[in-house]
Amino acid sequence: MTDEPVTFFNRAIFPREAPYPGGEEFPKIGTRTLFPLGADACLIITHLQLVRNPWSKPLAVRTNARTFGRTMFKITEIQFGRELDDNEVLRINYIMKQHATKYIAAASAEALYPEKQLGQVNWSGLDADWFLLPNPWKVGFTGGFAMGFKDDSTFAMDEYGRRPWHPRYEDKKQQDKEFRLFHDAQREWAKKRVGKPLSRVIDQLREDSFSNTLMREYLVKEGLLPPEEPAPSA
Repeated sequence: MTDEPVTFFNRAIFPREAPYPGGEEFPKIGTRTLFPLGADACLIITHLQLVRNPWSKPLAVRTNARTFGRTMFKITEIQFGRELDDNEVLRINYIMKQHATKYIAAASAEALYPEKQLGQVNWSGLDADWFLLPNPWKVGFTGGFAMGFKDDSTFAMDEYGRRPWHPRYEDKKQQDKEFRLFHDAQREWAKKRVGKPLSRVIDQLREDSFSNTLMREYLVKEGLLPPEEPAPSA
């Protein structure tokens, strides 16, 4: 834990380039939010635009970037249950420490120095294996939403918070491009994370969910996983 528990991480912005209280990095596509929830859990928030295209320029300003605004999200699609290995935990601890203003705390003296266990650290390569990204196989490619109220008023926005009167509301050209890139990202994430624990969402509590099956079939086809053994006959 540090005295800056809600931390922004962007591989193209070094900690001393965004001193406390920061905020300038938030509108950038490549910025993630790290928020430790305790000794054994960390919330990681990634902009949708980066999930759909992890090859985006990290310093580019994301679509319709804004700090405050009316919005909604589907809580059942929050991913949970994915376990990080020791090296991944060290990398998160290192990011948190580098952004600390003055104080850090840990359960042991050794844990105060993640850099000693990591060795030489390449800031821009800390997430080269995409461990900070959510599992894109469990991120739906959806547009916006619309809803009505009892007083006959309505509210609608697309996936980037643009309202119906915005000139790029539900931008079909952007959606088509991101759809192709998103499926490329799914395949690349699967290859980078093969053998690593998978996350879950409320709608897919079982480990043998459809998205897991699709990802496994892809990895088997690529020769990165062995085919499943057939079930024994009765």
